[in-house]
Amino acid sequence: MEQQNITAVKGIGEKTAKLFQKIGVETVEELLHYYPRAYDEFKEPQPIAELKEDTIAAVSGILAKTADVVRYGARLQVTTAGLRDSGGTLALAWYNMPYLRGTLKAGERFIFRGRVVKKRGRLTMEQPEIYRPEQYAKVVSSMQPVYGQTKGLGNKTIAKAVTEALTMRQMEREYLPAGLREKYGLAEINYALEHIHFPANREELMFSRKRLVFDEFFIFLMSVRLLKDKKEDKKSAYPFTFSGEMASVEERLPYALTGAQKKVIREVYADLSGGHIMTRLIQGDVGSGKTIVAILALLQAAANGYQGALMVPTEVLARQHYESMTELFASLGITYRPVLLTGSMTAKEKRLARESIENHEADIVIGTHALIQEKVVYDNLALVITDEQHRFGVAQREMLSKKGGEPHVLVMSATPIPRTLAIILYGDLDISIIDELPANRQPIKNCVVNREFRPNAYRFIENEVRAGRQAYVICPMVEPSEMLEAENAIDYTEELRRALSPSIRVEYLHGKMKGKEKNAIMEAFAANEIHVLVSTTVIEVGINVPNATVMMIENAERFGLAQLHQLRGRVGRGKDQSYCIMVNASGEEDAGKRLDILNKSNDGFYIASEDLKLRGPGDLFGVRQSGDLEFHLADIFADADILKAVSDEVKKLMDKDPLLEAEENQELKRKMNGYLERGWEKVNL
Repeated sequence: MEQQNITAVKGIGEKTAKLFQKIGVETVEELLHYYPRAYDEFKEPQPIAELKEDTIAAVSGILAKTADVVRYGARLQVTTAGLRDSGGTLALAWYNMPYLRGTLKAGERFIFRGRVVKKRGRLTMEQPEIYRPEQYAKVVSSMQPVYGQTKGLGNKTIAKAVTEALTMRQMEREYLPAGLREKYGLAEINYALEHIHFPANREELMFSRKRLVFDEFFIFLMSVRLLKDKKEDKKSAYPFTFSGEMASVEERLPYALTGAQKKVIREVYADLSGGHIMTRLIQGDVGSGKTIVAILALLQAAANGYQGALMVPTEVLARQHYESMTELFASLGITYRPVLLTGSMTAKEKRLARESIENHEADIVIGTHALIQEKVVYDNLALVITDEQHRFGVAQREMLSKKGGEPHVLVMSATPIPRTLAIILYGDLDISIIDELPANRQPIKNCVVNREFRPNAYRFIENEVRAGRQAYVICPMVEPSEMLEAENAIDYTEELRRALSPSIRVEYLHGKMKGKEKNAIMEAFAANEIHVLVSTTVIEVGINVPNATVMMIENAERFGLAQLHQLRGRVGRGKDQSYCIMVNASGEEDAGKRLDILNKSNDGFYIASEDLKLRGPGDLFGVRQSGDLEFHLADIFADADILKAVSDEVKKLMDKDPLLEAEENQELKRKMNGYLERGWEKVNL
């Protein structure tokens, strides 16, 4: 599909295009694949007696009296009315809409739809939409898309742009073989693309979603298979032998290695000395000690006269790794030199770092994706390690590999994925698992609470901060949304500032902030200049703050359990007891049962497996848990059955027709070539 700039869409000028850029949309194709994050369902009206606080609902009834307008100061006018049905009455309120008084007359029947809140002990519907019964009949049971938004770019604008893009787009040629579509009951691709945005009902939505999820997994696994075939049994240009010096380093470490760490180190060493190129994934739960395995592998490279590189997702984490490595080497009398390279360093610092890499004064290079820039020239790069690999695409891994003429590759991930799924997702990698935590780790104390517990939680956080410690608060959204019932980081920060003492510094962090701004916030938090950090899930990777002892997660029911476990792993990294407070804002029993699994266990692999059993189609439209893998729609847990089916089909197809030469595979070949030509940009591990 041709990459047209989003300004080609009617109604989008340069100003609006810049707002779309903020949500990662620059082309018409990206707009079409900017799928709704949820759907606003127009349900049948509820009896007033059955309304619940903090929900969006529709009610039908008779106005008890004509609307009143009360003025509060120069800027606020409140229009109020009372609605009654056979079972009760409901207060209605609108702000700065005095003209409604002319519409809302006593004795007339209306349907109102909006958020129900509790004010002065009684339920009130605020800012509801107003419908005559015949108007509501036209939209009832329909589903309206709710998109991720940013300031100045509301849901209506995005939905209108998508509608326009669908009318002007170039139709996609069907590329899945007809037999596959028939076997799995998959929608035609253009139908799926249109109805994922504007489904008439839930059945239509799920039919469209199934096709698009199948596609995401299919293209992804096809690409992984092609990568694997390309690398199969390649001889290594960097053979390793092992010195006694490195064996003594293990013995002299300031802490004892676990049995699991020792086992994985031996697997890595066997790969490095085996004559073939190593491509290995190390999966280890949060805090299992993957970093020391990486350091020992990097030291082996240095001892063999080679260079090694460690690439991590954030600058703060890169700096932390560099400082802890420098400190460890000094304490053990190790003379190999690590060097740091990140995007925010000064031009002079970068130049000096690049020079020391090129002339091999640097044995170990630590950094962010600045490591793969053209200007960086390595001398004998034999080992590439990527930490938290799910934040890097295959493209980046390939680019770093090219710097060294096919170096050994070690990938580290703290995402606890059941082994069956990991084998599928990381099909080009061998897998090692560190399934044992260091003995000195204190288990995190967990609790699941409802919203009423918040004042207690705030007092607890304040006490921890007064004792010199820090806290995280996680919110599912960046900014408020009219249609989604969830806390947002920006408003929540203000609430916390009001609730806590003025001496406690509270700041927020989210993915839409500029890189420099994010780094500054994370560094200030790492330095204990910020006491409480309110964040979206952007904090899931990228910072290590042993002083943080409290993790409070709002709307915990909206996250997958594996992701909650990842977030929880941000605390419990120091000597002090740590705590995780999960707020179940829904109050629903099923959500409580799911969260109870986390309450009872700190084992990420057990949690991931349980999550796999529990999650189903009903959970698909909250905050996705495997978004780190960069799929737009697919969730490796909820969609595990599709993932396994796709894996089988890709294997069959590629075993039979590895070059995609068969007639029925020509469109698929064209599709794959398009992906590969764009540098694997759509394929992320």
